[in-house]
Amino acid sequence: MCGIVGVVGNANATDILIQGLEKLEYRGYDSAGIFVADGDQAHLVKAVGRIAELSAKLGDKTEGTTGIGHTRWATHGKPTEDNAHPHTSQTGRFVLVHNGVIENYLEMKNDFLEGHSFKGQTDTEIAVHLIGQFVEEGLSTLEAFKKALKIIQGSYAFALIDATDADTIYVAKNKSPLLIGLGDDYNMVCSDAMAMIRETSEYMEIHDKELVVVKKDSVEVMDYDGNAIERGSYTAELDLSDIGKGTYPYYMLKEIDEQPTVMRKLISTYADADGRMTVDPEIVQAVQKADRIYILAAGTSYNAGYASKNMIEALTDTPVELGVASEWAYHLPILSKNPLFILLTQSGETADSRQVLVRANELGIPSLTITNVPGSTLSREATYTMLLHAGPEIAVASTKAYTAQVAALAFLSKAVGEANQKKEALEFDLVHELSIVAQSIEATLSEKDLIAEKVEKLLATTRNAFYIGRGNDYYVTIEAALKLKEISYIQCEGFAAGELKHGTIS
Repeated sequence: MCGIVGVVGNANATDILIQGLEKLEYRGYDSAGIFVADGDQAHLVKAVGRIAELSAKLGDKTEGTTGIGHTRWATHGKPTEDNAHPHTSQTGRFVLVHNGVIENYLEMKNDFLEGHSFKGQTDTEIAVHLIGQFVEEGLSTLEAFKKALKIIQGSYAFALIDATDADTIYVAKNKSPLLIGLGDDYNMVCSDAMAMIRETSEYMEIHDKELVVVKKDSVEVMDYDGNAIERGSYTAELDLSDIGKGTYPYYMLKEIDEQPTVMRKLISTYADADGRMTVDPEIVQAVQKADRIYILAAGTSYNAGYASKNMIEALTDTPVELGVASEWAYHLPILSKNPLFILLTQSGETADSRQVLVRANELGIPSLTITNVPGSTLSREATYTMLLHAGPEIAVASTKAYTAQVAALAFLSKAVGEANQKKEALEFDLVHELSIVAQSIEATLSEKDLIAEKVEKLLATTRNAFYIGRGNDYYVTIEAALKLKEISYIQCEGFAAGELKHGTIS
């Protein structure tokens, strides 16, 4: 998942861009680049590899007041400097960064760009050439951008600079996250509020198929026909201390240690002092009305749903079906008469889950997003939202969000079961049990040095590993295997213990 950051009207543009890109590293990337302009001076620098390598190439030659930066995860074309963003138009006048996938880029190239030469193999380069071509034909930058947006099909978040007018950034989005950050005599653009938290806590949402003209002292929102749209701002529930590593060498270690605190935060959020559930009654009623719950998610969030399935069914008497969001986005199965979609997503921006939610809304299916990010796309577009209150999760490998998702589903299930007067739910002291879980996590973490020593002996020379479990433990092995693969690159699978005899051992 690529990351975008942009700033207009700040003399420290280069530093802001680099710091912003560093905060977007958790999204994953294989290359990075920035474009910075100040009057007649402009600099474009790209690098394959880490942002530290990009910083090393910058030197002191890239001062400016306006710029855009990008971290790329290769989809179209290999991870090379030519394929890294930002990309430029045929004449070099226009500079573009993009997050998403343009589905009709080959048609655009064949229909509009005959005779153009390209440096890389990306869909983004086609888009910026298209904008440049329309300007060459006589359109203004804004009109050319609008015309291109009406042609482009797919998912995208764009940030565009016209090098002849370097006090403006043109942005647009469709099915890909992008925010405006409002500063003091400067403004910003970013994929994630965390990348701008050092500079501002005031943000403006951009909705799908909206175009925004960003200057240092103004922000104009419009549709693709140029009709003005009124849009207010909001203050993010983020603090600078939330995004620092503190004394930890890695974000993941910090976030693992935060799990007991997250558990207790959820207890205080979704239960009162007497242990009674305080989950939103409207959400409880929505689950009660459903004849089947469909949990849609990806990666770790899917595994959290998997680990919670039996518990939800036991406490609510409602059958639960899990779906991989990327599959359901292209093919919905036959649904029950009164379905409820629950979308599990740490960021609230997962593209595949968003596609499923769009389809659910079209069909009038009620939906609940369980997310860690208030104001995120999936929280805005779902019928209901339940927040994890886990604080920013910056590490690529999710830890505390997984724990929080399982706990949040437990609170929801107990609340529904109590409303249904189900004996198992009424007798289940969830607050007590989760308090024990928090204590148990702390006890385990106190032994982490000893655990690390033992695990290192087992895994130092291992190329393959299996996690084995039965029942609910089996569901946990799926997530454990994913973590080991992500962090160590050791091939690992989670296995149901009873299935080992069916081919695996032999």
